Amino acid sequence: MERRSALKNIGGLFLLPTLSKVSSAIEKKPVLRIAHLTDVHLKNQFNAPARFAKCLHHVQAQSPKVELILNGGDIVFDMNKENIGTINEQWKLVKDTMKNECSIPVRYCLGNHDIWWNEDTKGDVFYGKRYAMDKLQLVRPYYSLVQNGWKIIVLDSTHLDIDNTWYIGKLGQEQLDWLKNELQNTPKTMPVMVMSHIPILTALLMIEDDVVNKWTMLGGDMHTDTAKIINLFYQYPNVKLCLSGHLHLRDKVVYNQVTYLCNGAVSGAWWEGNKRETAPGYGLIDLYDDGSFDEQYVSY
Repeated sequence: MERRSALKNIGGLFLLPTLSKVSSAIEKKPVLRIAHLTDVHLKNQFNAPARFAKCLHHVQAQSPKVELILNGGDIVFDMNKENIGTINEQWKLVKDTMKNECSIPVRYCLGNHDIWWNEDTKGDVFYGKRYAMDKLQLVRPYYSLVQNGWKIIVLDSTHLDIDNTWYIGKLGQEQLDWLKNELQNTPKTMPVMVMSHIPILTALLMIEDDVVNKWTMLGGDMHTDTAKIINLFYQYPNVKLCLSGHLHLRDKVVYNQVTYLCNGAVSGAWWEGNKRETAPGYGLIDLYDDGSFDEQYVSY
């Protein structure tokens, strides 16, 4: 009898963790499902319009339903290697595809391929970011919104380098001050998610094929002001998740309790298959009322 009683008690002990896990799952409530689509590089070649429409249909078929799409930039194929007629066609294709194939609200972030970098045309509407901002109806290239109890901060991570010959990832002092103010004025109980085009922090730069005895990290591949940004985030524990694209590869880095997700590319290797081991796809993120989240990468 004593042995039977002891075994019964042991069985009860084994049940405790399971009960605790069930209780924890019941307590947190899903509040928002987001699809993170980045690096679409839309162009009327490579059957890209039909394949992008397939991706949008795949997103809209998810259950539970996706309530918001975050587009992480590089919306068109490239504004700097095409003539103006082709550029206009690319943006018209974006507008028509989103109107005809997507019923979910979309928020946009600018990528380096969405920007006219030609310094000789400053008086032209295409100079800098103005053309893309006009097409996307953005008042400025960085902004924030609050939805379902979460604050979403969209950053402008692509800027010309000091020699004006190429772009690098950074915020600049004005935007960094704005970001500090945004975080200061956000209730401590409100979780924060950040989206940038260029990764704030990634491990992907260490898997280049041509590494011999050292890694080369280019300023256009990851933010050059990473230390400043992560130090700022460290002061605000309600910053939970950072989304990015740009590298067309998928990785996840967790640092100081912040998760940094680089979510591949809708276009894969610019509509020509996988980029290394990462298939064309998008991120699917479930946000909860307690500041936690679930995430996965979905190949469509």
